[in-house]
Amino acid sequence: MAMTTDVHGRDLRYFVAVAEELHFTRAAERVYVSQPALSKQIRALEKQLGVKLFRRDTQGVELTAAGAALLPHARQVLQAWEEAAAAVERARVAEHSTLVVGMSTSLGRGGLLPAIRSRFTAARPEATVKLRQITWDDATAGLADGDTDVAFVWLPLPDQERYAWTVVVEEPRLLALPDGHHLAGRAEIDFADVADEPFLALPRSAGRLRDFWLGTDARAGRPPHIGAEVASTEETYEALVAGLGICLIARGNVPLITLGGVVTRPVTGLTPTRYALAWRREEGLRPLVRAYAEACRQVTGRV
Repeated sequence: MAMTTDVHGRDLRYFVAVAEELHFTRAAERVYVSQPALSKQIRALEKQLGVKLFRRDTQGVELTAAGAALLPHARQVLQAWEEAAAAVERARVAEHSTLVVGMSTSLGRGGLLPAIRSRFTAARPEATVKLRQITWDDATAGLADGDTDVAFVWLPLPDQERYAWTVVVEEPRLLALPDGHHLAGRAEIDFADVADEPFLALPRSAGRLRDFWLGTDARAGRPPHIGAEVASTEETYEALVAGLGICLIARGNVPLITLGGVVTRPVTGLTPTRYALAWRREEGLRPLVRAYAEACRQVTGRV
């Protein structure tokens, strides 16, 4: 029996081809070798196993009892090897592929992004990370249409059940307003005092996120007055300076807005924001996605 341990997958492929074709020439064409070479390999396999696998006569080729006994097991071995090879290829692709990270707002927040990237690269040195900036028209920062693999997003997401996430940070919502606004002198502002003011809104395609940044949850059913729509930090700043409206922003984004002519104030009566790293649920088991999420949890202390 020890001799059988050296049987090659190639020999089993040749055997199965002959067993299924019951014709050496057709089998040879199927496995892309010459008919004499195939016959030689089959004879070598029979010698190695110590049995005849085929009967050859003027009527053609047929399996012996030993050949019939080997056939189902040979098929299983070849199928198992194909599955193993496919699994190895998937792992190779996963190990060496690129992870596309989406974001619509600069992460900032004390160097979180470089810290996450550093941990991820230490765990997956062979992986490539590409950052992709997405406009505010897409609240999922590229996840919805597959442009990104993971993304830094504000909750709530549209079609939220499609995604999983880990919260990066929770921050209060602040009010941003032109420094000449009649309420700019206050140290703190009650949201009820500004609910009827013109507000800057995200594009309608942002869905639930547009409502969140308009403070809809604190308006008791009263519709907001939209002064302008904005799709980027730059547009928000320009609209604020132009006096088109006021808006809510996350505390971590204050440096992006307070570039001169704009002030931010704490506002009462609102729930905090949640900034998260999200991914499509079906991608949750992909090695690079898991590794990036784990790096994010380690850096934010949310293990």
